[in-house]
Amino acid sequence: MNSEPNADAAPLLAGVETGGTKIVCAVARGGYAPLPPGDRFETLTGDDPRAAVARAAAWLHGREAAHGAAVAGLGVVSFGPVRLDPRAPDFGHVLATPKPGWSGFDLLGSLRAHFPGVPTGFETDVGGAALGEGAWGAARGLEDFVYVTMGTGIGGGAVCGGRVARGLTHPEMGHVRLPRLPGDDFPGVCPFHGDCWEGLCSGPAIRARTGLDAADLPADHPAWGLAAAYTGTALAGIALTLSPARIVLGGGVSLGGRLGREGFFAAVGRELLAALGGYVNSPLLTPQGVGDYLVPPGLGGDAGVAGALRLAREALEG
Repeated sequence: MNSEPNADAAPLLAGVETGGTKIVCAVARGGYAPLPPGDRFETLTGDDPRAAVARAAAWLHGREAAHGAAVAGLGVVSFGPVRLDPRAPDFGHVLATPKPGWSGFDLLGSLRAHFPGVPTGFETDVGGAALGEGAWGAARGLEDFVYVTMGTGIGGGAVCGGRVARGLTHPEMGHVRLPRLPGDDFPGVCPFHGDCWEGLCSGPAIRARTGLDAADLPADHPAWGLAAAYTGTALAGIALTLSPARIVLGGGVSLGGRLGREGFFAAVGRELLAALGGYVNSPLLTPQGVGDYLVPPGLGGDAGVAGALRLAREALEG
């Protein structure tokens, strides 16, 4: 199934999303549409990046055989930090990361070695998810928006003027420091900053704080109020600095555990407005409008791999 006309004649695209816990691979003809089970694959990221890449490449080669076509374009999106500057000698490498075995790994080069000569695009996982949501999801038609994920880590991709924002490296929104809430002395889990947003509100942070995974956390647990307050403050900072037309919030923590996604989003929306203090004059930043400003991903868990497929198409088209 594919949204593109003459899909069977369209070039075969491959997308690879390397996340903190799993790798998602997909193939599609021309672009993203809801993927048939046979054209989507997951494997654990693990601590051996070469073995993980080999598993992903083997599956993609199997889909080439099934489709009777070679991959014509490859898109890769990865957890960060990664080197995005194609002029840098370590372009495509994973940089310093707390994930064992992955620091310094040439992710892009390792995948390219399995698909020599194939045009390739590369982006962060959150930047890729932003591209996917902008093309086919909750931010379709918008030129300026932000995608944020709250899961194993916290990160954000900003799309400005239709392009993912880059500069010195790439945004690291999850590592901003936030004012501590009164009475909260949890030290945080970030190995670099301790109590940054990621250190306070990521999945591992919630587990360290409560002894439970976010998915199992009761609706009335105080940790949800803390996570909503910190997240609302962080999103207010994003709203003030980038002025996005919409914020898309995804990731496992954003599902709200037993509180539910609707309950978590409502709490975060209230905290976002409280942090803004009425300063930004927009009907979207009101109690009546914030539900259209802060939204879940339209593509669900496929946002990242959809963005990888978009990168593959753009690389092929030059």
